Amino acid sequence: MSFTSGESRWADVALATAARGLATCGQFLAATTLTLTLQSSGAGGRAVAGMLLAATLPLVVLAPLTGRLADRVDSRTLLVGAGLAQSVICLALAYADHPLLVVGLVALLASGLAVAQPVLAALVPAMVLPTDLPRATALNQTAGMLGVLTGPAMAGFLVGGFGSRVPLLIAASGYLPLVVAGLLVRTRRGGARRAAVPGSPSVGAAVADRDVKAARGWRLRRDPLLVAMVATLAGVIAAVGAINVIEVFYVRETLGASASVYGLVTGAWTLGVLAGAWIFARVAGRFIDDGALVQGGLLLLGGCCAAVLLSVTVPTAPLLVPLWLLGGLCNGGDNVFHNVVVARRVPEAARGRAFAAVGAAVQGAAMFGYLVGGLLLEVTEPRPLIVGCGAAGLLVLLGFVVPVRRTVRAERSRIGQLRNPEGSAQTEPVDVGPPQAGPAGAGLATSATSG
Repeated sequence: MSFTSGESRWADVALATAARGLATCGQFLAATTLTLTLQSSGAGGRAVAGMLLAATLPLVVLAPLTGRLADRVDSRTLLVGAGLAQSVICLALAYADHPLLVVGLVALLASGLAVAQPVLAALVPAMVLPTDLPRATALNQTAGMLGVLTGPAMAGFLVGGFGSRVPLLIAASGYLPLVVAGLLVRTRRGGARRAAVPGSPSVGAAVADRDVKAARGWRLRRDPLLVAMVATLAGVIAAVGAINVIEVFYVRETLGASASVYGLVTGAWTLGVLAGAWIFARVAGRFIDDGALVQGGLLLLGGCCAAVLLSVTVPTAPLLVPLWLLGGLCNGGDNVFHNVVVARRVPEAARGRAFAAVGAAVQGAAMFGYLVGGLLLEVTEPRPLIVGCGAAGLLVLLGFVVPVRRTVRAERSRIGQLRNPEGSAQTEPVDVGPPQAGPAGAGLATSATSG
């Protein structure tokens, strides 16, 4: 697997993560502003679900295209173009009044996000050494979660004090750091660019050629462990995803909280994700076995579902904060685990496609949850729906335990056979990659120092 060579480029990591954090803040500031505006105007669950679907559908539908763009087009061009386009669209959103126009602009805004997400996700592993990937991933998660934490909180206060236009204008400026990062980050990928080893052009060319050949044949479905991880994640999100639609009605109407308290509650989950990213980044670096990370992710997803289920027991909204912190902690750990697994197992030249494919599966599952939540809110109250979300998530998770464990055992058996094909002692380490088309050794799945 191709990471950077020489030394990790922490200045690039800082620029990319800062840009991600500010852009994410703008994204969630706009989304929460629109959600609060719809709820305050008397719109029902279907209207909120429709807006969330418009913000998610492009991430799913465009994933095959944007993943290939991230691998084939210069990352600088994509970041600059996406940042400028999203800023202009959000500016137009601040002055849009007709509901259909708002939905259309939200969909266009999400289309820009569909381009920027896989570009940034694939850039980070290219900036650092394998030993530094967990820390770089945690930094990336931190920036994103700070944006998610700040955006809804800002929306809660700004909508209450100034209406919807001011927060949307502020959100428009949040996408401009993507342009700055695109211009200043030295690490670039996509197009004809190849990884190079300083001081050894021939070695760099050989590594790049091997990685490109492996990337051409890479398919997510050819890696059973990745398939098991993504299927589990998507299944749980599909079961629990309705909470994103239900939450605003549960907090504001069932529990009688203000817009400011709603922002605080929403931010608690994000703060938990932030803490979980750093705590579990330390853990992830100690695992040489991708299967252990995938199985650890099952436990963390269970913690998320349990937090959702327990949330129905609280009498007031502020008591949701500790539960949301716990759920977010598990969420942040799972994010680190699955990002590290993807970075380890996918050839560098295919990482844009990989992160776009994983993102599409997750967002598609979330869309299902949004749709179900919006429809069910029309016929029942939020509290029983939250019980259903938490219970369904745990049941789905239990259904995946046996298939995931079976896949992990098969993976370990395959690696054992490749290391010692005749049952004899082997003294030399073997670079064992995931089962995929392309030359052997394309992965770094068994390296103790990778991601």
